[in-house]
Amino acid sequence: MNAHSTPEKTPDGHHVVIKGRKWRATDPSLPEDVSARLRQHLMAARRAVRSATTAGDERAERAARARVQHAKVALGERGTPWWEQSPAQRRERWEHHLAELDADPPARRATGKDG
Repeated sequence: MNAHSTPEKTPDGHHVVIKGRKWRATDPSLPEDVSARLRQHLMAARRAVRSATTAGDERAERAARARVQHAKVALGERGTPWWEQSPAQRRERWEHHLAELDADPPARRATGKDG
């Protein structure tokens, strides 16, 4: 599988299989624009984790890891399985976590500044 191919999914669509390992699939009910924004937040948070660990900044690392968690839960990849939630619960899940991510950008969290 290369970076541009679609990963194999389990027959029920709940998981993707990457290098023989099952991972929870992203909630397919997410609107594409929302999914794209969440992936941007996730990638930025992962970069922030790497920067913080390289710098030995435990506070920034904790903040960045919390952002990764928000993004993963919003995407449906962590937390209550999306297939066990009603459509309203699924929407509330991603709206809540996306609002948290949008309201608290990484630069502000890392520096503790408001702008």
